[in-house]
Amino acid sequence: MAGVVWDLGNVLIDWQPLAAVAAGVGDAEARRFLAEFDFGAWNHACDAGRSWADALAELDRLHPEWSPHGHAYHRHFPAALSELPASVAVVRELHAAGVPQCGLTNWSHELYQAHAAGRFDLLDLLDHVVVSGTERIAKPDPRIFLLAAERSGLVPEQLVFVDDNVGNVEAAASLGMAGIVFTDAPTLRAELAALGLLPG
Repeated sequence: MAGVVWDLGNVLIDWQPLAAVAAGVGDAEARRFLAEFDFGAWNHACDAGRSWADALAELDRLHPEWSPHGHAYHRHFPAALSELPASVAVVRELHAAGVPQCGLTNWSHELYQAHAAGRFDLLDLLDHVVVSGTERIAKPDPRIFLLAAERSGLVPEQLVFVDDNVGNVEAAASLGMAGIVFTDAPTLRAELAALGLLPG
């Protein structure tokens, strides 16, 4: 293995949509929204390139009962994010060792540029970040994994892909990447060491 491709959300950056929604409508209503509304599909469309203006307009039109909740998520989005220091320490160790690293994230272009690109120093340790909303292709679409490999200057067989989503890891593995399903930083570091990217 020669390089690492990182998912960002819930691997290097904690993403808790409940916190953002609750900041606008309260905890109980936020929990009801995330339990009863198909937030995953709605949010994924923005990760795949839909604008937030269109997403919120659709919510207003088709699901007005959830409109305050969706607007709260968008308005208070920074409250959903925080760095995961133990994982970032692994990134720093790889960076110090000269291992090529890039990000591959399902994230809307608008929210990534506004609330991640200038906020998290860890992103400076990555050679580049492929953002699904910018490319208008989202994981687990095979094209976005190949794009990350192309921008790394490496072939998939030289790369390790780390994600907390099993389906995304399986998609990467089907293209030849080594796959790691993220659970915690110590396990992650041990798995990277076993692949020869860090000392044991």
